[in-house]
Amino acid sequence: MNDNKGYLDMELLRFTTAGSVDDGKSTLIGRLLNDSKSIFEDQLEAIKSASIKRGNEFVNLALLTDGLKAEREQGITIDVAYRYFATPKRKFIIADTPGHIQYTRNMVTGASTADAALILIDSRNGVLEQTHRHTIIASLLGIPHVVVCVNKMDMVDYKEDVFNQIRTEFNKIKDFLQLKDVHFIPISALKGDNVVNPSENMSWYNGPTLLNLLETLPVAHQQVDCAPRFPVQYVIRPISADFPDYRGFAGRIASGTFHVGDKVKALPGGLCSTIKHIHFGKENLQEASSPLSVSIELADDIDISRGDMLVPEDQPAKVGNEVDMMMCWMNQKPMQPGGKYCLIHPHLETRCIIKEVNYLLDVNTFDRINSNEVTLNSIASVKIKTMQPLVYDTYAENRITGSLILVDEATNETVASGMIL
Repeated sequence: MNDNKGYLDMELLRFTTAGSVDDGKSTLIGRLLNDSKSIFEDQLEAIKSASIKRGNEFVNLALLTDGLKAEREQGITIDVAYRYFATPKRKFIIADTPGHIQYTRNMVTGASTADAALILIDSRNGVLEQTHRHTIIASLLGIPHVVVCVNKMDMVDYKEDVFNQIRTEFNKIKDFLQLKDVHFIPISALKGDNVVNPSENMSWYNGPTLLNLLETLPVAHQQVDCAPRFPVQYVIRPISADFPDYRGFAGRIASGTFHVGDKVKALPGGLCSTIKHIHFGKENLQEASSPLSVSIELADDIDISRGDMLVPEDQPAKVGNEVDMMMCWMNQKPMQPGGKYCLIHPHLETRCIIKEVNYLLDVNTFDRINSNEVTLNSIASVKIKTMQPLVYDTYAENRITGSLILVDEATNETVASGMIL
């Protein structure tokens, strides 16, 4: 029983893989799972049999994650494949995301909740356009840690100068995007060098293996450290003799910590009150932190509805009908300036229009381009005007209240995801 409790209490790290096609993302995940003893014998035997049938000269560990039939046939990753494993030090959730440019939107999905991003670079090809694009997305999503895995070092005779050249080139991206925590590791996912076990072929590298780094990266509880934000999802008004006057506001705490006795303001209305009770099921709490789902009862009967947000009186959020958004366009149909879309913000859905395109970002040069042509996978800054007022923070301040999703009203498809500037 104690062992199970220890496992449940272990810290969790979520990370995503990204890179160009054939950089070895699926193979790397397979190697991590295999060398950390995180797969069953029958799974490994099945992979060995499948590799022989495909005519591979080695065990193709990429087959562990390439689950869709189309992926197995083409040898590429299309969908986001999630895998779970644990070591004695930490639990992990991996999102193996696509490398093809037409599936960049899937990479956005897989990276949206990640604590770390593994950017794979083929040592033979160096930094490519997709490397730029995926790193920009990791930056836009506020992923705290970036790990650059220079893969296929066995294909360049494990040469240190090849690794150093790629590191120098990537540092230009790091400096432009002002990435704070970037690590570089030379690896061979196929051979296993520096993935779980240290490489005997690169004595010039003295850093950690990939698994060792993943086990020791600090997991930043960013949302707990942010200003308290409580988007109201539902108003509870039971018709019951036991609770004749109860009025509670249910939702998931987006960030920070709320305490009984805190003075709060309901936005966008601006009315103020004091937290009387915090309920977690039938339990009364004196305080509650992100990401707990609770019901909050206030001392005063003020008008609050779904989509409103409770914030501390002394740490208010911004309120407005116009915001600038940096986004990745995720739809085959180009964006229509002046077009009407549905905007989704924490527990708030409202209609909006794209008022103007501020600029497009060239993913290779990072230049700002004056253009209204926002097409699939474009990175663009746009100004959005909403029908209902938004209660928000900038993404730099809060990853939850600073993020937006745009949906096509006609098709109900997500067309863009991004952050408030």
